[in-house]
Amino acid sequence: QVQLVESGGGLVQAGGSLRLSCAASGRTFNLYTTGWFRQAPGKEREFVAAVSWSGGSTYYADSVKGRFTISRDNAKRTMYLQMNSLKPEDTAVYYCAISGSAYTKRTGDFGSWGQGTQVTVSS
Repeated sequence: QVQLVESGGGLVQAGGSLRLSCAASGRTFNLYTTGWFRQAPGKEREFVAAVSWSGGSTYYADSVKGRFTISRDNAKRTMYLQMNSLKPEDTAVYYCAISGSAYTKRTGDFGSWGQGTQVTVSS
């Protein structure tokens, strides 16, 4: 079973950058699509970005396209989210998860959720 631990969150001013990491335990990590989601207070968890098991395919929510970059290093069993040009509306708890499906953005298709890391963007 894969267990995921997020890190790298923090407080940043609007326009700044952060890099989130998602470290995995379990040898099967490399077989799964992996993704980032976020949840702001009072809102539902929403898709942010995902990357295929090989790292060759990535896809993003329209709200972050062009600002965020997802990547993974299977040798290190780690996934990353580089977040640039951050906006106050990006403030949320960010979660990573895995999926056995390809090209899905549905929360229900992902599992093995991490505990989350808080990202706060001040205006």
